[in-house]
Amino acid sequence: MLWSLIKIIFFIAVVGALAWGAGFLLEADGGLQIRALGYELNPGPLESVLLLVVLVFALWVLLKVMALLFAVWKFINGDETALSRYFDRNRERKGFEALSEGLMALASGEGRVAMTKAAKADRYLNKPELTNLLIAQAAELAGDTKKAEETYRKLVENEQTRFVGVRGIMKQKLAAGDNETALVLAEKAFALKPKHEETGDILLRLQAEKEDWSGARKTLSAKLRNGQLPRDVHKRRDAVLALSEAKDIMSDESPIEKREAAIEANRLSPDLIPAAVMAAKSYIEQSKPRYAARLLKKAWEARPHPDLAATFAAIVPDETPAARIKRFATLTKITPNHPEAKMLLAELHIANEDFPAARRALGDLVEKDPDARSVTLMAAIERGEGASDTVVKGWLARAIAVPRGPQWICENCQHIHAEWKPICENCSSFDTLEWKRPPVSEVAMPAGVQMLPLIVGALDDKSGAAGVPQVAEDVKIEDAEIIEDVTGSDANDQKAVN
Repeated sequence: MLWSLIKIIFFIAVVGALAWGAGFLLEADGGLQIRALGYELNPGPLESVLLLVVLVFALWVLLKVMALLFAVWKFINGDETALSRYFDRNRERKGFEALSEGLMALASGEGRVAMTKAAKADRYLNKPELTNLLIAQAAELAGDTKKAEETYRKLVENEQTRFVGVRGIMKQKLAAGDNETALVLAEKAFALKPKHEETGDILLRLQAEKEDWSGARKTLSAKLRNGQLPRDVHKRRDAVLALSEAKDIMSDESPIEKREAAIEANRLSPDLIPAAVMAAKSYIEQSKPRYAARLLKKAWEARPHPDLAATFAAIVPDETPAARIKRFATLTKITPNHPEAKMLLAELHIANEDFPAARRALGDLVEKDPDARSVTLMAAIERGEGASDTVVKGWLARAIAVPRGPQWICENCQHIHAEWKPICENCSSFDTLEWKRPPVSEVAMPAGVQMLPLIVGALDDKSGAAGVPQVAEDVKIEDAEIIEDVTGSDANDQKAVN
């Protein structure tokens, strides 16, 4: 609206200036005096200006006619393309003007205008490698996917624009959710231009989603050769793919290949917990407990994790609780101050029914860095030492309000997974799961949650009072059920340890 007003004001100003100039020239004295071949002309100031304009226009026409006559003369003398070149220059000028205007419209988000300009440029230029690309992108912007796909198919027919056409159709199929066709097109585009980083990333993601681990590893190696990945990132992601491949081999019941693939994944990335677990289980199946123990110790040193402890327990499944505490000392002494080591040692002492030792193992963890698992362990310790139901239920109620503890969380979308996976089940990103605590929610917990320990204790104290026996009965939930509700998968993970 403002721009239109400015244009109107500018037009009125120009007309006013021209009118003022014409009036000034009419009132001015003097003029030109032209003498030639015995003739004399004395035009006034206004007539002189008009005469000058006519002379300039006549000169422009004369130059055009001379250029045309020169082209005709060259054509007569054998240059068969002289006339076509003369007319093509004018067409090219108009075509490139339309192409430029179409690109500007495309950048401005005006899809329909860009399509119109692209069609005009196509008529004048006859250069489909330029105009078809503009037409396809303009059609996409305007929402005409059918026209865009037809134009991309034209680009595929030209060797110079084949990659652009294949990539354009691939992105359309991705947008439509047709990942099967998109995968085939991504493979074709990557073969045409293996150094194109975006295409390589799309191909790798589609191969991983389809669980084509072997193909994904080849794509990853190609990206390393092309300098698109740092060597350490390639090593880590190759380990993830090798681990995923090993899991597939396990399902096919090929024990030798499974063991080799699992051990290879652990060799590529020793801190990858699922790879260490699978490789250790492979050694256990081969009756090589020393190899399994050494591998798990190395992984535990890099990152303590409940799955490593559970696999370490599986090395000697039938040992006594006291013997297990002694054997697990090789793990707990590696990282004695890590919360996972403290909770592991506390669980081992609880299994051995040495509750004071379990309390000492936890230390001040429940005060300084509590989570649902450590607080639940404290409830078990209180129960083992003979504390009242009020105290035990107070700890279990507190476990509801504290953080859940580390989980497998996608760094891209923060989605929580029950177990490690190579691809996030929410955003489909590759190798983004990290073992860490969930981000603290900005939504405040209800005030009643913090009061649960007091409420539970009060109800328990009043269980014998008249008028409230049913309420007291309702809060007497079995401890095991409460622990399972509070700790979720963490409690299940520790069954193998205990």
